[in-house]
Amino acid sequence: MTNSISLAQGREYLAIPGPSVIPDAVLQAMHRPSPNIYEGELIEMMPSLTRDLCRVARTEHSVAIYISNGHGTWEAALSNVIAPGETVLAPASGRFTHGWAEMAEGIGANVQLIDFGSSSAWDFDRIAEALRDDKAHMIKAVLAVHVDTSSSIRNDIPALRALLDDLDHPALLMADCIASLGCDRFEMDAWGVDVTVTACQKGLMTPAGTGFVFFNDKAQAKRAAMPRVSQYWDWQPRSNPELFYQYFNGTAPTHHLYGLRAALDMIHAEGMEQVWARHERLATAIWEACETWAQGDALHLNVAERQHRSHAVTALRLTEGRGTPLREFTENQMGLTLGIGLGMDDWEGCFRLGHMGHVNGQMVMATLGGVETALAALDIPRGNGALEAAAAVLASKT
Repeated sequence: MTNSISLAQGREYLAIPGPSVIPDAVLQAMHRPSPNIYEGELIEMMPSLTRDLCRVARTEHSVAIYISNGHGTWEAALSNVIAPGETVLAPASGRFTHGWAEMAEGIGANVQLIDFGSSSAWDFDRIAEALRDDKAHMIKAVLAVHVDTSSSIRNDIPALRALLDDLDHPALLMADCIASLGCDRFEMDAWGVDVTVTACQKGLMTPAGTGFVFFNDKAQAKRAAMPRVSQYWDWQPRSNPELFYQYFNGTAPTHHLYGLRAALDMIHAEGMEQVWARHERLATAIWEACETWAQGDALHLNVAERQHRSHAVTALRLTEGRGTPLREFTENQMGLTLGIGLGMDDWEGCFRLGHMGHVNGQMVMATLGGVETALAALDIPRGNGALEAAAAVLASKT
């Protein structure tokens, strides 16, 4: 069903789980001529930029910057600490753990995959069993996706650290925070994470194209013991450069750095605790609306338990494969683009709402209003009062 009059004119809104909405301040910072890459302000701002990146990840340790997407940071992290023939453990609760595991196989690692499906968080009993069985400590790292963008599952990283410690297992804890950094609470040092990978296009609110690997002293010791690391992926010169070009193994991503500087200024002006609280409140409003719609038995949240849901993305399912028609309606008739059902077996019945980074209450209410309109236009059964339920969450003073 389509309206005879399109309502899609005006500013379009991209409500996918990355790339996220880019703030005007970031766009304005990037709208400038190319700078000198040999001396001047670009070179001078790098030490404070890397410090402020580490503040977002809550680490006092090191960061390496790569001109890449998140897949590049997967390979960069692995290349520095995993040699061919070594084993990694990959507990999967969505498509992106599989992707990281495939990257590990590509560099010659042996992957021990534990698949929990696309709607369930980690089962720590099964992870513990795998680690206990590894009496020779052949597993050198655990590839832990904090928030899987496809399933919207948020996994318990501190509990995984506690498990490794309880079992006295020496494997590195490597966390993928591509979807979560700057959205969901993440504290690298306090949680005992050894390596963190992320990218700029989600909670960091910068156009896609740069990625980051944070690492601590334990990970650096493993890097020092590696038989070889490719020159491009080597985090050593990038994290402790003698010359400016070594930050990037060549020409800097100049305009991304200016945009990132503006984004970090916005994040720290708001404050990390407030950033996390804002994302939690906005996510809760979305859940209230979706749980109300779900009373019609046609729409279902992919993750049943709130404690396992991301504050950055919400994955949803519609019966009878109606996710794709709903997305087509919101985009063509409302100017609202929703995320596809990525990595799901029934992907045409699925869609995702991105609520990460530069997002506020009216943007979330507009997204929910667009979905409500599509549900009505397509005669999809739903519970009543979804927008009122979301508004009540945003109106709450607690």
